[in-house]
Amino acid sequence: MNNLQAIIEGILYVVGDDGITLPQLAGALELNEEEVQNALDKLGTSYSEDENRGIEMVCYGGRYKLVSKAISHDYCKKIFESSEVRGFSPAALETLAIIAYKQPITRVEIEEIRGVGCDMMIRKLLARNLIREAGRLEVAGRPFTYEVTEQFMDTFKLKSLDELPELPEYQQVNETERELFE
Repeated sequence: MNNLQAIIEGILYVVGDDGITLPQLAGALELNEEEVQNALDKLGTSYSEDENRGIEMVCYGGRYKLVSKAISHDYCKKIFESSEVRGFSPAALETLAIIAYKQPITRVEIEEIRGVGCDMMIRKLLARNLIREAGRLEVAGRPFTYEVTEQFMDTFKLKSLDELPELPEYQQVNETERELFE
């Protein structure tokens, strides 16, 4: 495949913050994992060696994705902090809602609720000053907990979190109802 690196780059762009695993990528490309890994290595090297590129390829938890290089972070932060009205993606709103209702909450707990990774979304929300680190849990790994900020309250015009809509009550499934699902 002549344009393998370009195709991989396009796929990484499309999968965004969720990233993609080597087996998924190899399956989509209908190639063996060794060929795809070689192309990934070359692509990663081209990003890291070229100082004129603002993105790089990373692999966290076995998932490959494109991220902005550290050199651009301060400038990106300025954009997110500007007073210009910006919309929120569904993923951002979902993550914000989970944090607002369940705070303080860890990244892993957010991911369990959403069912997808949210590392990059948390970084974006931190950069926009909509959430902040609230501390660390006293458990193995000492994960950070997150909570909403005053900027969040201002953005959504809330005086307190009590103004958030009530969540619907979910009933427990009784034995008869459970049999229907088995």
